[in-house]
Amino acid sequence: MAKPHAGQETARKDFPVAQVRRYLEPGPIVLVSSSWQGRRNIMTLGWHTVLEFAPSLVGCMIWNGNQSFEMIRQSRECVINLPTASMVDQVVGIGNISGAAADKFTHFGLTAKAATHVAAPLIDECHAGFECVLHDDALVERYNFFIFEVVKAHVRPVPAHPETLHYTGRGVFMLAGRVIDKSALFRPDMLVE
Repeated sequence: MAKPHAGQETARKDFPVAQVRRYLEPGPIVLVSSSWQGRRNIMTLGWHTVLEFAPSLVGCMIWNGNQSFEMIRQSRECVINLPTASMVDQVVGIGNISGAAADKFTHFGLTAKAATHVAAPLIDECHAGFECVLHDDALVERYNFFIFEVVKAHVRPVPAHPETLHYTGRGVFMLAGRVIDKSALFRPDMLVE
């Protein structure tokens, strides 16, 4: 008799469909910075997805109740910043207050650094920053879904695989796990950089 695979020891149970995000969150938590008419803001975001390699397109669902929504909609740009696990308290704090209540850069001790192609600032403490311009706004009105083109990327070379945060709901984060290199098993043409 075959030994059951990990996770098969217990039977699956019905699960609330409104909570599937605990298993399907698309990637690491990011901090989206924006700037419009002399104001700047940062928001915490977990709902984003890569849509295309070249041009580099990223889709972001930004709730229309966030202060950043209108700033990004009007400026048609932002910076997607990648924080590491060491910034978890700042990530949570940024998500807990409105940009109307405080300058989040000052409040959370973050350094705004000038970007190259957009007015929105980079967050210097983050591992990476991706300057974005709005590529397509066809889904903004109906789904609050912005499609951005990354026009400039700034990434620290070390560590190559930073410890990122992944939100599972109810105030719980998972950290990026250990790296498993299986590149030898891939066809060479499938190893996309």
